[in-house]
Amino acid sequence: MGRKTLYISDLDGTLLSPESAVTRKTAETINALAANGMNFTFATARSIYSAIPITSALKINVPCILMNGVSIYDIGNERYIKNEFIEPADSAEVLRAFARHGVECFMYRIDDGILTCYYSELTSRVMRSFAEVRKHEYKKPFVQCRLEDHADEFAVYFTTTGPYEELYPVKQDIEKLPGVDIAFYLDVYNNAWYLEVFSHKASKSNGLRFLREKYGFDEIVAFGDNLNDLPMFEQADIKIAVGNARDEVKAAADAVIGNNSEDGVAEWLNSHKT
Repeated sequence: MGRKTLYISDLDGTLLSPESAVTRKTAETINALAANGMNFTFATARSIYSAIPITSALKINVPCILMNGVSIYDIGNERYIKNEFIEPADSAEVLRAFARHGVECFMYRIDDGILTCYYSELTSRVMRSFAEVRKHEYKKPFVQCRLEDHADEFAVYFTTTGPYEELYPVKQDIEKLPGVDIAFYLDVYNNAWYLEVFSHKASKSNGLRFLREKYGFDEIVAFGDNLNDLPMFEQADIKIAVGNARDEVKAAADAVIGNNSEDGVAEWLNSHKT
């Protein structure tokens, strides 16, 4: 019996085109390979509300990794398999760190299988844009409130976006907390920095380890482009960077393939089909 292989790709900057879409060529290639038995899924910083519509043209046959490893989600059965919650005491410290530096954030909770985003103020153009796109394009539920009143055992994620010099001091404070991990990176699409905070148990690496153990994969092939894909590379047997990837990601990869603007992932999968 052959080895059971999982192919898993990051979305933005990797599987998706520069316009944040699944191209027709990518969809046709992956769906044909999946119909012939390929196990394929994705790992992303996106939540269910944007990741699912954007990948709707793909036949995803293995649960995906959402919000950098916070959640494992079964698209076919429309249910969360696993969530990593943040301890309330850690959430309180995270909110204090944001407040100390005068930076607003979004907080996500998953209660009874429903993901909701909470915020107190939308202080910048980038944050307003972030919220408007998700409200209208992805129908994501947003609730305005005092975040401290909702930072309970169902909190899973904090995120904000803005200039590097504004977010870096917050990052320095939060990374001292043992109960949480962070992702801090430049978004290639809008040239803004993102700071994301989640349980120390949540990462693309741990998500991938969970998928390997739960579904019995012998081998994992991972595709990525940005710094938040490096934890996924740690768990993968074969690490592949797209041509437009950051230099650090290329350096960690076993191979560098075509750009995301050239259907690089689909082209590689097609040429390596067994």
